[in-house]
Amino acid sequence: MSRNAKSSNGRAKQLQPLSRLLPYLKTYRGLVSGALFFLLMASLVTLALPVAVRRVIDHGFSADNAALVNNYFMMLGLMALALGVASAMRYYFVMVLGERLVADLRRDVFSHIVRLSPAFFDVNQSGEIVSRLTADTVQIKSAFGASASIALRNLIMGLGALIMMIYTAPWLSVMVIFAIPVIVLPLIAFGRKVRGRSRIAQDSLADASAFASEAIGATRALQAFNGEAMASRQYTNSIDDAFAASRSATRARATLTAIAITLVFCSVTAILWVGAQSVLAGTMTGGTLGQFLLYSVLAAGALGQLSEVWGELSLAAGAAERLSELLSEPEIITAPATPKALPQPAAGRIDIDRLAFCYPTSGAKAGALNGISLSVKSGETVAIVGPSGAGKSTLFALLLRFYDPVEGGIRLDGIDLREADPQAVRQRFAIVPQDVAIFAASIHDNIAIGRPGASREDVRAAAIAAQADGFIEKLEHGYDTLAGERGITLSGGQRQRIAIARAILRDAPILLLDEATSALDAESETLVQQALGQLMQGRTTLVIAHRLATVLSADRLIVMDEGVIVEEGTHDSLVAHNGLYARLARLQFNTETTPEELSG
Repeated sequence: MSRNAKSSNGRAKQLQPLSRLLPYLKTYRGLVSGALFFLLMASLVTLALPVAVRRVIDHGFSADNAALVNNYFMMLGLMALALGVASAMRYYFVMVLGERLVADLRRDVFSHIVRLSPAFFDVNQSGEIVSRLTADTVQIKSAFGASASIALRNLIMGLGALIMMIYTAPWLSVMVIFAIPVIVLPLIAFGRKVRGRSRIAQDSLADASAFASEAIGATRALQAFNGEAMASRQYTNSIDDAFAASRSATRARATLTAIAITLVFCSVTAILWVGAQSVLAGTMTGGTLGQFLLYSVLAAGALGQLSEVWGELSLAAGAAERLSELLSEPEIITAPATPKALPQPAAGRIDIDRLAFCYPTSGAKAGALNGISLSVKSGETVAIVGPSGAGKSTLFALLLRFYDPVEGGIRLDGIDLREADPQAVRQRFAIVPQDVAIFAASIHDNIAIGRPGASREDVRAAAIAAQADGFIEKLEHGYDTLAGERGITLSGGQRQRIAIARAILRDAPILLLDEATSALDAESETLVQQALGQLMQGRTTLVIAHRLATVLSADRLIVMDEGVIVEEGTHDSLVAHNGLYARLARLQFNTETTPEELSG
C-alpha cells in the first residue's frame, strides 16, 4: 500500500493487530480445545518429572530400595511415552489450526479486496497487495502454528515451574520472584523495538515484491528496450533495502534474546549458589535442591524461549496489522440499506444529469467530467468520440459505478445508480474494453466470465458469433487450452474477440463498446462488426471510438473535449457544423487539412 495510504489509515493502526484474528480462532473451538488439552497434558507430565527425580535421590540408591528405584524409572518411562504422544497431538492440532486460520484469512482478505472500488487500486500497487496475501499470511501461519504453541507451552511451563519452586523452597523462590522484573522489563522494551523494525522489514519486502510483479508482467517490454539491466539493478536495490531492514530487525531480536537468556541464567546461577550453601549447612536435602534446580531450569528455559518467540509474535503482529489495514479498507461503492429494484423487464434507458467527476489522485486542475448531461433512449446507438483525455472512458466507469460522481447523477431506467445495488446495475451492462483482461485459465472459462456457469454449447455459440471459434478450434486443446498469464499466448485481436464473446454471452440490455475492434485486422473487423450489428439490435449501445469510420451508422454522435460535450448530432450535421468533429473527420478521412488542424 502506498505510504500516503498507510499514514492516513490511522484507524486500522490503532487496532490490536493480533486481536483481529481471535474471531477466526473462535470458529474452530474444537481444534483450539484439542491443542490446549494436549498442551496442558504435556506440560503437566514435564512438571511431574522433577518430583520423581527428588524421590529417587532422597529415597533410592541403596540395595534396600532397589524395587522402589525400578518402579520410579518405569514410571519415568511411561511419563516419557505420555509426553511424546501429547507433544505429537499438540503439534497436529496446532498446525492444522494455523493452516485453517490462514486459509480463512486469505479468503476473507481476497474477497474484500476484489470488492473495493477501483479508486483503491488507483493508489495501491497490486504486487504489494499480493505480497500481503502470501508473505504476511505465511508469517501469521508460523506464529499461530509453531510460535503460538511454543509460547503457550512455555508460559504454562514457566508458571507451573514457578509454583512448584515456591512449593519446594519458598525462600529461594522469593529471590526468583524479585528477579523476574529485571528479566521481563527488557523483554517489553526490546519487544516494541523488534515489532517496529519487523514492520519496516515487511514493508520493504512488499515493495520489492511489487516491483518484481510489475517487471515480470512486462518482460517483453523490458527486453524490447534492453531494460533488463535497469530492472535488475532496481530490484537488487529493493532487495538490499529489504535485507537491511530485515537485518536490523534480526539484530534487535538477537539483542533481545541475548539479554533475556543472560539475565535468566545469571539469576538462576546466583539463586542455586545460595541453595547449595543450604545443602552444605544441612537445612535442605540434596533431592529437594535437585527438584528446585530442575524447576529453575524449566522456568529459565521457558522465559528464554519466550524471548525468542516474542520476536516471532512481533513479526506476526506486524503482518496482522498490514492485513488488518486491508480488511479495514472501506468499501466506497456499496448498496444502500434498502436498494431500489431496477425495473423489469429492462428498458436500457440512460439519463445523465450535470455529471461532474474528478479522480482524487489525478492532480489535475479540471475534472475528468465537468457537468455533462445526456439522455440515451432505449435501443439507441450513441457513439462518443473526441481526443484522448476527453473523459469518454471515465463516463463508462461511472456508468458501471466504479466511482460515484462529485456532482450530478446517472439514472438507469429511472433509478439513480446510487440508490440501486451495484451488482444489479452491472448486470444490465456488457462491456468490451480496449484493454482486455485475460486470465490464466482455459479459453472456455475466460469467455464464461460473461455468464458464470454457462454450458460449453452457449460459450461456443458466443465465440462463433464473435468470430473467435475458428482460432480457438485450432489451439492444441480447443476451448480447454490455457490462455497463459494475461493471455500472453494470444494475439491482440484474439484477446479482443474473446472479450466480444463474453459480451455476447452476457446478453445484457446495454452494450458498452470501448474501441471494441481496434486490434482486429480488416477482415476480422468486418466480420465482428456484422456480429456486433446483430447483437446491438434492440439494445442500448454506447460506443467509444477514435476511428470515426466505425461509428458512422450510429444514431447519434456525441463529441467530448476536456470533460464536456461540445457537439452532438449525426455525421453529416457535425461535418457541416465545421467544429471539432469536422476537424477530426478531415484528419482521418484524408480530406483537405490545414497546418493549424494538424498541430491540434
